[in-house]
Amino acid sequence: MEGAQESPAESGSSVPWSEEPAGSAKVPEVSLSEESEGCTRPLEATPPKLCGYLSKFGGKGPIRGWKSRWFFFDERKCHLYYSRTAQDANPLDSIDLSSAVFDCKADAEEGTFEIKTPNRIITLKAATKQAMLYWLQQLQMKRWEFHNSLPALPAAHDAALAGNGPALRLELEQEEEEEEAFLCPVKTPTDLVGVAAAWQPVHARPLALQNISLKHLGTEIQNTMCNIRGNKQTQGANHRPPGEDSPLSEETQREEQPSPPGPGAPGKDPANSLKSSLTTSLIRKAKSQSNTFPLFSEGLMRNRTAQEKVLALEQQVLMLTKELKAQKELVKILHKALEAAQQEKRVSSAYLAAAQDKDRLELVRHKVRQIAELGRRVEALERERESLAQTASLQEQEIRELQQHVQLLLDKNQAKQQVICKLSEKVTQDFMKAPEEADRDFLSQQEKMEHLKDDMEAYRTQNRFLNSEIHQVTKIWRKVAEKEKALLMKCAYLQAQNCQVESKYLAGLRRLQEALGVEAGECSELLRQLIQEALQWEASEASADSVVLSPSTISEYDEYGFLTVPNYEVEDLRLLAKIQALEVHSHHLLAHEAVERPLRERWATLGELAPSAELKQLLRAGVPHEHRPRVWRWLIRLRVQHLQAPGCYQALLSRGQACKHSAARQIELDLNRTFPNNKHFTCPTSSFPDKLRRVLLAFSWQNPTIGYCQGLNRLAAIALLVLDEEESAFWCLVAIVETIMPADYYSKTLLASQVDQRVLQDLLLEKLPRLMAHLGQRHVDLSFITFNWFLVVFADSLISNILLQVWDAFLYEGIKVVFRYALAIFKYNEEALLRLQDSLEIYQYLHFFTKTICDSRKLMHIAFNDMNPFPMKQLRQLRAAHRERLEAELNELEQLKAKYLETRAAQGPAVPEGSPSEDEGEAEP
Repeated sequence: MEGAQESPAESGSSVPWSEEPAGSAKVPEVSLSEESEGCTRPLEATPPKLCGYLSKFGGKGPIRGWKSRWFFFDERKCHLYYSRTAQDANPLDSIDLSSAVFDCKADAEEGTFEIKTPNRIITLKAATKQAMLYWLQQLQMKRWEFHNSLPALPAAHDAALAGNGPALRLELEQEEEEEEAFLCPVKTPTDLVGVAAAWQPVHARPLALQNISLKHLGTEIQNTMCNIRGNKQTQGANHRPPGEDSPLSEETQREEQPSPPGPGAPGKDPANSLKSSLTTSLIRKAKSQSNTFPLFSEGLMRNRTAQEKVLALEQQVLMLTKELKAQKELVKILHKALEAAQQEKRVSSAYLAAAQDKDRLELVRHKVRQIAELGRRVEALERERESLAQTASLQEQEIRELQQHVQLLLDKNQAKQQVICKLSEKVTQDFMKAPEEADRDFLSQQEKMEHLKDDMEAYRTQNRFLNSEIHQVTKIWRKVAEKEKALLMKCAYLQAQNCQVESKYLAGLRRLQEALGVEAGECSELLRQLIQEALQWEASEASADSVVLSPSTISEYDEYGFLTVPNYEVEDLRLLAKIQALEVHSHHLLAHEAVERPLRERWATLGELAPSAELKQLLRAGVPHEHRPRVWRWLIRLRVQHLQAPGCYQALLSRGQACKHSAARQIELDLNRTFPNNKHFTCPTSSFPDKLRRVLLAFSWQNPTIGYCQGLNRLAAIALLVLDEEESAFWCLVAIVETIMPADYYSKTLLASQVDQRVLQDLLLEKLPRLMAHLGQRHVDLSFITFNWFLVVFADSLISNILLQVWDAFLYEGIKVVFRYALAIFKYNEEALLRLQDSLEIYQYLHFFTKTICDSRKLMHIAFNDMNPFPMKQLRQLRAAHRERLEAELNELEQLKAKYLETRAAQGPAVPEGSPSEDEGEAEP
């Protein structure tokens, strides 16, 4: 068991060693040409591999402690593998450095550092502090090289960066200078790191049995067999003439050739054959993986003295002797298990070989007797255990009494020692002189200063390393974040392109259908089939906030429950709605990074709301979905704070329950007609219709002069969808009707509404004279279309995201926003209206032309920039003039009506001659 430090990775399957490069598990292979070159030039000419012995803290229970391990780095996978020795064929485990961080503590033992991965923390210790810093710097550099070698961005981004070669090289040089500014490069400790470290004596190596990884016992056995076989082959090669073939190779050839079965083969023990086959396979693996080891050892030892060779060989012999003892103990355990299995097998074979049932019954009885005998032995042992436990408890009681007695003696002894120490100190103080005391204090202070200097240097080194680690990890994180942002932008751009292509395809189908008409039967049938397929929805669970983060299609409902493509009865309208939804989705994707994300960040940083020019611009640009309820409540409170009273809404509801209002019947009729394309008002289990009913009834009691007017249900429904609270929706309706709109806007005569329609006609003549001249020539009256816009503030005309953006500004600035957007809608579709020549086509287009508006940013720019100047003073003057004329017209109409009624009353109910009277009709049978 390697311990808790190794458990996350070692508990799984072993690393597939066949995929590693040659020489990663043991000392790397050196060819004969390289060996000859090594005789003429030093080993330091080639860059040393990152490998060497480190102590790893692990284990459980009594064997928990430091274990010597050979570590080597694989640059291809950015993994740090480790095995028990450098000569092992298979590694014990690996550490993934691609997502790891490194740490060293100044107060820890010298040479100790940590590697922290997402799954575990590995504690390692180098022989010296220099070796520790060298390992940390090299691991940092390998991790950085691995992240820089990851695949780059797509070809479009590579082409954009192609001309920045010198700048990139300068940036790399600056990064190297920054790293050196944190921690200076550490000189390579050649005797502790690299290939040559495999032959150096390991400092403070633990016992062989304690150093073995019991969790990977199979791997340990394979490595030991490979090492033993490789050593025998090396010794045979050293004592054999150069031209003679190795006996191992001959033996290998004999083992590889299948031997014919002898006459005694069937009588062999299967366990022995299994053991021999396992040993043979391990030996073959050892031969194939350790052929280059002797050549490498000779190449290294040519540059050594005879004394160093002897020391290295003695160290290796001692190591192999200890390992052999451990393996012998393991083999004894396996032999005992094998003997028990063979005994069980012989009994089973005797039972199966019995010819008669009587013999088998006798064998079974014998087994039963054995079981009974074992049961009696177990009972006897249990009784013996109980007696021993009683004896042990008595002995423990005696031991406690003795310990108490010893403690009393120790306390007496300690008291006597304290008295002796005090007397000794007093005698010493009497005989010591003052200068000697000063010298001793000076030496102690100087020693403390030296210790403090050492601690400062250790903390300074730790600080430099941690700064370099933080700097490098931050750069890696920033690079990954930039790649992720680039990929998200590319994904959004591709989705927008896809939506544009799909909308163009639908528009093309519509134009082709209009061009063909009803003449071509087969073609028109094919077109209808294609349109039906295009109108089929693939509902998505993605919300509007996460639409850029997942490559999903448009959701069936938006965040407020409106159908993205309403279920119109006319197929042409459904097709136009689908085209509009695709275009809106495309504009949303393209504007997400450039416009919406900065706007969301700006709203997130906005603290307490207060009227200002900045807030005005933010409201015109639209409030994000997550901030809209808070902003609307503040805007409503700003409008109706002089009308609000605690408990007012609940009092109105109680009044409505006590007495039925005359408008209750009309409210019930309009509830089912409120937003049929919204799931919150069409679902039978939804609570929104009940909330809407209570809000409208409470308002009818709040304002008896109006009571209820058709259109108020849509205003209250919009407030409910955004605010989701009855009382807040009620006060929103009060703010619109009683503070934003003129006084007679929702009265029985709708006087102020009619005035605004005439004001809109004047503004259209001023802002869009060419369009008004075109419509005037064809006698088109726009009030049939625009009257409902002003009455419900575009609730039935615009899609939800554009509608709520209009309401954001409308609740803050007032009715002037409705005029601005009404003019902007005609400006947005001016060219399409000018192309229509027939008045019937114009009226048909005006009924659905608001469904063609897809770009909310363009519409907002037209409303608040292209329609300027738009002074409120001019709006008031136009309203006053038209109100005076309209009141005069209404008075004249009332006079005509009164005169007509007087004339009819003066004439009486005269019956024309020749017409039958009612009495005559009753006289007939």
